[in-house]
This record gives sequence, structure tokens and C-alpha cells, in this order.
Amino acid sequence: MPYRTVLVGTDGSESSFAAVASAARLAVACRARLVIACAYSPMRGTDLDVAKDRLGAEAYQVVGSAPAEGTLRVARDKARDEGAKDVRTVAVEDKPVAALEQVAQEYAADLIVVGNRGLRSLAGRILGSVPADIARKAGLDVLIVHTT
Repeated sequence: MPYRTVLVGTDGSESSFAAVASAARLAVACRARLVIACAYSPMRGTDLDVAKDRLGAEAYQVVGSAPAEGTLRVARDKARDEGAKDVRTVAVEDKPVAALEQVAQEYAADLIVVGNRGLRSLAGRILGSVPADIARKAGLDVLIVHTT
């Protein structure tokens, strides 16, 4: 049975946008819905005060989910460039793996696509990486695409 809902995460990096493109091509081939998620942690305290002081009226661009929403717009455009038509985007205030797990459940995803960034690094081996952690925890199919 083909996949019906393909979920991919992005953090705005070129590597994550490559994963979005791969997920979009797969969604097109399966005639599946594509859900693109972006996890974020809002600025708080001193960091927020400094941003407001330096950016003035433009501070809205770094407050709350605004940076994630910008990343999602770019990712959606990249997915559409690959031919994806049914594309949903969601910004989630959480850590990346927890956000992907939440969105997978909320949208009944049957496949999660992630890039391989962090899999080969020493830090990734010691501290964990999004691809390794989501593959271990997801409870559904995970496709790790070569993006680095």
C-alpha cells in the first residue's frame, strides 16, 4: 500500500531543504499529502530584549513562530517546485524529535523523511541526532535521505 501522508522536518538549512525536496518527490509519486514541520524555541528574556532593542519595529521577525513560519514558506515553495500539490505546513514549539512525533500523530503520517545530517558526526554519535533519534522512536517508517 502506498504512503498516504509523508512528513518531513526542516530547520531552514540547505540539508533540510534537500530532505523536503526528496519528500516532495516521494509524495508526488505516491499521490500523498506532504506535511512539512518546523520545530522552534521562542526567544525569551535577555535575548528577546536585545533583539527588540536592536531591531525595533522589525523585531516581530525573530519573535515567536515567525522564523519557523518563514522557513516553512521557503520549504513549501521548494516542495511545490518538485510537483507536490497537497502540502501542509506546521510550526511546533518543541524540540525537533518531539515535534516530529507530535505532528506524525496529529496528521496520521505513515512515513517520516529526514536528512542524514548529524549521523556521521562525533557529536551525533555521542549526543544523538534527529535522524537517529526519530528512527528509534517514531514507531512508523522513517526514510533517511542523503543530504550532506
